[in-house]
Amino acid sequence: MPTCLPTVLRRCHACASERFRANGKFRVNAHHKLLDAWLLVLCAECGDTAKLTILERMNVRSVRPGLLDRMHDNDPGLAAELLQDPVVRRRNRVALDWDGAWRLDTGGSDHLDHLDREVSDAIDVSVRFAAPIPVRPVRLIAEGCGLSRAEVERLITEGKLVSAVRLSGKLSGDFTFTLKR
Repeated sequence: MPTCLPTVLRRCHACASERFRANGKFRVNAHHKLLDAWLLVLCAECGDTAKLTILERMNVRSVRPGLLDRMHDNDPGLAAELLQDPVVRRRNRVALDWDGAWRLDTGGSDHLDHLDREVSDAIDVSVRFAAPIPVRPVRLIAEGCGLSRAEVERLITEGKLVSAVRLSGKLSGDFTFTLKR
């Protein structure tokens, strides 16, 4: 689950830092019947403001009123949606860093105790993402099962941890895996 907006990776013109914080603020500017809209991000080092283009010279009538209202209200949910949009990221030449911006919810410690007492030979686990956050499955499995990453890697190579998806690299969508005893 996301806990906050991710860090935007882009070079600052003022201090050459490469990290910006998005706080969910928008700027909307009208030129007669044309609109421009930007998501404002602040440099993590010097606090300088940069603008990520969301709308550029769009006719007012072609912009959904709900979208415009959300921008005027500085909706942080809209900021999260737009930051995850690959078109917006490509247009502005930015990348996202999700380190520290998500948490793992395993259903509580009772859930993990139940796994220890399970008598079956295999445990099927389903992982659901609340938002498309790119995370290494090995890291999720290690945190969720209380194992080290090296131990999870060992289980994969021994064939005791199997999945239909590739567990190396990053995933941002739901997946399942089976842990064999």
